[in-house]
Amino acid sequence: MPYINLQITKGASREQKKKIVEEITKTIVGVLGKKPEHIHIVIQEIDADDWGFSGMLTSDYLTQ
Repeated sequence: MPYINLQITKGASREQKKKIVEEITKTIVGVLGKKPEHIHIVIQEIDADDWGFSGMLTSDYLTQ
């Protein structure tokens, strides 16, 4: 049973999340041959102030 935990910064629309779930599911079915009903995908939205990379907060990076 594949379990995918996808973390993204906040701001994706419901339609974008729906498309992400559809596309990831298609990929797992196509590559691993798993049944869609066995695939679990969790999307966690992280505030840009709570995500950092390259020595800075994502919120600071986005305002450059």
